[in-house]
Amino acid sequence: MAFYSSGVEYGIHSLMFMVDSSGDAREMSVREIADLQNVPYDYLAKIFTRLSKAGLVRSSEGKGGGFQLALPAANITLLDVVNAIDGEKQVFACREIRQRTVIFDETPPEWACSGICGVRSVMEMAQQRMEESLAQHSIQDLALKMYRKAPQTFVVEVQDWIEARRQ
Repeated sequence: MAFYSSGVEYGIHSLMFMVDSSGDAREMSVREIADLQNVPYDYLAKIFTRLSKAGLVRSSEGKGGGFQLALPAANITLLDVVNAIDGEKQVFACREIRQRTVIFDETPPEWACSGICGVRSVMEMAQQRMEESLAQHSIQDLALKMYRKAPQTFVVEVQDWIEARRQ
């Protein structure tokens, strides 16, 4: 089972396409992004509602409308996107299992319950490290990495596809 929803993946990839190969932001409609990535429009529209509420994108007026990044792509971290779409999730919810050991006869001794549970401590550390890692990577980092990896023809094909859609 995935920890984060597929919406997080859709959201990250969508924001990546809102950055061109130079690292500059570009305005796009949800319909364009959905069609470009072959993902369901209705689902992506809900994701963009969450991204907008979180202040990561803003709707734009004018012919066709669409969305723009509300911040520079370099300032939008993967943690920002995760929290916008899925909310702040915890990897682990401690149930204080250590207090339920049958030999304690429903009254656990002080030593068994004092301080933070060792399991909880490790899981909270893992959560912190995961969030720190997500916060170290921006949408711009990922977009530029994608464009560096792709052949130059991909960059041209994406731009041509967008322009053709707008005509």
